[in-house]
Amino acid sequence: MCDFIIQFLICNLFISILTGILLAVKHLFRKSLTSRMQYHLWILFLGLLAVPFLPISTAINASIFSNLFHFQSVSGSYQDTGIEAITTVSSSGGINWMNDFGISVSSKTPSVLIALLCTLWVLGIIGMIGLILKSTFRFHALKKSALPLQNPQIHRLYHNCLTEMKITRTVPIYSTAFLNSPIIAGVFTPCIYLPIHLLSEHRPEEIRYMLLHELSHFKHKDSVVNIFMTVVGVLYWFNPFVWYALREMKNDREIACDTSVLNLLGMDACQDYGTTLINFAEKTSRSPFPFAAGISGSMAQMQKRILNIKTYRPASFRKKLQGFLVFGLIAILLSGFAPLLCISASDQDHYNWKEHGRNVQTLNLSDSFGRHSGSFVLYDTANDKWQIYNKDAALTRYSPVSTYKIYSALFALESERITPEQSSISWDGQHYPYALWNKDQTLTSAMQNSVTWYFQELDKQASLPTIREYVQRIGYGNQFIGTDISTYWADSSLKISPVEQVELLKKFYDNQFGFTAENIAAVKDAICLSSSNTGTIYGKTGTKDVNGQNVSGWFIGFLEQDGNTYFFATNIQNEDLASGPLAADLTFSILSQLGLWN
Repeated sequence: MCDFIIQFLICNLFISILTGILLAVKHLFRKSLTSRMQYHLWILFLGLLAVPFLPISTAINASIFSNLFHFQSVSGSYQDTGIEAITTVSSSGGINWMNDFGISVSSKTPSVLIALLCTLWVLGIIGMIGLILKSTFRFHALKKSALPLQNPQIHRLYHNCLTEMKITRTVPIYSTAFLNSPIIAGVFTPCIYLPIHLLSEHRPEEIRYMLLHELSHFKHKDSVVNIFMTVVGVLYWFNPFVWYALREMKNDREIACDTSVLNLLGMDACQDYGTTLINFAEKTSRSPFPFAAGISGSMAQMQKRILNIKTYRPASFRKKLQGFLVFGLIAILLSGFAPLLCISASDQDHYNWKEHGRNVQTLNLSDSFGRHSGSFVLYDTANDKWQIYNKDAALTRYSPVSTYKIYSALFALESERITPEQSSISWDGQHYPYALWNKDQTLTSAMQNSVTWYFQELDKQASLPTIREYVQRIGYGNQFIGTDISTYWADSSLKISPVEQVELLKKFYDNQFGFTAENIAAVKDAICLSSSNTGTIYGKTGTKDVNGQNVSGWFIGFLEQDGNTYFFATNIQNEDLASGPLAADLTFSILSQLGLWN
């Protein structure tokens, strides 16, 4: 919710800009667009305002939000996190160390401010809903007091209007003493409500104009659009640009209805119709019901409508054609803003895995995980079988931390910043808290000791655009690397789920990326942990350290055994004790339970 409200506020900046662009474009092409087309542009605008609440997201928007605003104020520092090492037996019978060292990320999320913003937004929505409910109760009271139209002359006039508008559906009409101007309200059963004083104070021809106007609202489903306008007003109650846009939309709606009536009546009726509107304006008032449509409006709105009536000319075929082309171009322009307004975090923090048609077995490993939350994923290549503990967590994306170094190394090899034969990088003399870091490194030593500065140096030599290209090429997780080249794999910019880790490892193993075979082999050698009669196991740990607390631990890899390959990924979460080595210990325990590791 906190992430949503911040992204939603950023979206409102784009919406404010979009409102200005739409107003400018409408003014620029006002002579090319018909009044109905101008109104329909606002309907498209309403659709764009719904985008932030749809369960969709795009790479474009997430990248923009990542660049514009970090939800965490992140800084990386090298600290001794007290993480232990994994000890395994190498093929030569010696000890092969896989140390899990990393950087500590400081999180300074302004949670109090965000909580306050969330509270204010929700309270505003509650207040707006309260006003709508009050208006709804008043409307229901009006409905109870309203009577079916009894005046025979007006009733005949009304049926003639239905025929003129070519409306075959019955639209109930009522009279009431509690309205100053006619309205049409109702979504499933729209009804027209006429003030009683109209029947005695206005000529039948004037009433005819008003009825045609209300029926034009009915014909164009304006009551339905009103519902959406009301919802938008509730959700965007704090944005003055949206309120201004809604007001302009109502103006354009009334002008579009006036024009529809004039198209029916012809130019000869312009003067009478305009005179009726002027006379009516002296007695009218705005509708007290936000979900109803009517002929009334403010004096400023009336002035615009009367000016439109005065300058009315039937749209020629050429103008209509020109209008359609201009409308299409503007619609495309406005639609281009949609990716900027997609803020659903669910799509980016959750992997949409297609489970249908897969052989998936659910594991119960709650006793093994104990007080840690998390998941375990195993893929059996020979049997094309998945075994998963805690599917929801297995499809949730987390920072990959040091497990990403597998692919950082592969990218460096592919771009020839290092080679399998020459991968040494000289130590810059900076003192690090881990003694194993304070010397020259090769790919193997840097991988085994998780030497962060080594991989950061490789990234700096490549630049962000190059890294982004590689990440997108292999489809790594959410594919977002943010703006900090030093910490993108640890600061919650780049995220990946355990299921994706397994799928990516299989692609790496089979070299589905189309990379150089020697480079794949070099990375495999660097992450080889043990080779014995039990099999050969490869893997990489990762620990997310936030403010000195180990909050997330990874262990990913694959096991070659008896002509088969098993790919695995374990992720554990905890407030302070969730390290990579613990994830590795847990993984070996689970593999042992499954009879795959001794």
